[in-house]
Amino acid sequence: MDGGDADSGGAERADDEVDLLDPFRQFFSLQRDVLVLSVAMFAFSLGFQMTTRYVPEYMAALGASALVIGLFGTVGNVIGAVYPYPGGRLSDRIGSRVALTLFGLTSTLGFVVWLVAPALGTVTVAGVVLEPWIWIFVGLFFAQAWKSFGLGATFAIVKQSVPPGRLARGFASTEVFRRTAFLFGPLIAAGVLHLFADFAVGFQYVLAVALLFGVVATAAQHVLYDASEDTFGKEFAGVGEVVADLRGLPSELRPLLVADTLVRFANGMVYVFFVIVIVRFLGVGLDVGPVSLSPAVFFGVLLAVEMVIALITMPPAARLAERVGLKPVVGLGFLVYAVFPALLISVPADTALTAPIVVALFAFSGLRFAGLPAHKALIVGPAERDTGGRVAGSYYLVRNTIVIPSAAIGGLIYGGFAVPGTGVSVPGSPTVAFGLASAIGVVGVAYFALFGEEYDAYA
Repeated sequence: MDGGDADSGGAERADDEVDLLDPFRQFFSLQRDVLVLSVAMFAFSLGFQMTTRYVPEYMAALGASALVIGLFGTVGNVIGAVYPYPGGRLSDRIGSRVALTLFGLTSTLGFVVWLVAPALGTVTVAGVVLEPWIWIFVGLFFAQAWKSFGLGATFAIVKQSVPPGRLARGFASTEVFRRTAFLFGPLIAAGVLHLFADFAVGFQYVLAVALLFGVVATAAQHVLYDASEDTFGKEFAGVGEVVADLRGLPSELRPLLVADTLVRFANGMVYVFFVIVIVRFLGVGLDVGPVSLSPAVFFGVLLAVEMVIALITMPPAARLAERVGLKPVVGLGFLVYAVFPALLISVPADTALTAPIVVALFAFSGLRFAGLPAHKALIVGPAERDTGGRVAGSYYLVRNTIVIPSAAIGGLIYGGFAVPGTGVSVPGSPTVAFGLASAIGVVGVAYFALFGEEYDAYA
């Protein structure tokens, strides 16, 4: 726990008050590097949220099948697992300013590829016909660069810019801005798409707006970021160094990594089915007076409720971490992740209480985001100077790699499967899939409660 500053008693009391607008005040009061990072994070998150939720429909308009669209999601998971480590290493090697500028330009290029995909059309390479949707895959490898490659760089910037006892608060500032974009991005896209009868044409205008955000964010972070405080790690020495970095993760992180992997694997098993449970399994919409929302529209409202709760709770949770430590706050987030699937699948259908219960559950789900700033602080806190990027990259490399097959496993249980060569079929069960996911998540929570360690600055 933070031991306190040499301020007057009144100043200390004011500093300890929970203020929901605190992250926005920190936007102007923290060191300029965190300010710049917050601006870039907001702009790129707007671009991502405007585009990524609509890319599957864009692919379908370009002739992609359901299988191809599914593969797009799988490739995205692989990129999320692979990119953070080299991104963190590169950030440590060339400095955060240059790294983030490079990653920003790369992501912006991805939006360009998506934008021109219809114009590129069908091409034949070595006798293989490549449909226009293939360019969406190509663009994905670029578009996800700032988000995934830049992960280690963002950790490193907050690590070097914020006092150890205030890491959770520093991450809360950047996280709140990023999550605010999660609210506005889809709304901007919907507004643009509403102007066009043809989805593909409208989405190209959405991509153009996202491209503009990417250019502005890249330029802003390059010009405004103060590189004078950047320090540089050692040169990359080859694949063996990857193994060495993984083995060299601070010992405090190992229980966190095990627990986090279990919790995220559990969530990954059923995450893509949340919308299916609302729309098909429960079939719950909203009918209140003149307001009538279909299950699909109601799901969007539920996501908004979830994000509002997340934005409201992250600042006080970061402050709470300074009082009680990071571990309890992170543990709370893990617990919400773990129990939500079982609670959701247990909601009674076709009753007057179904809609209110579901709203309450998604509000509860928003609490899982409250622990994110503390979680990030716990990851990067034990890292030595000049190693924040590679520590974060190594951590996410392990976690995200293990989580990759979770959705496929959850899908097999949810929808059922046949055992090849035996004629045996296993019927699907949403209840079993969601229940098993919660069981795995609870194991992760229990492991963290028993073995998780606290970062010294918060102990």
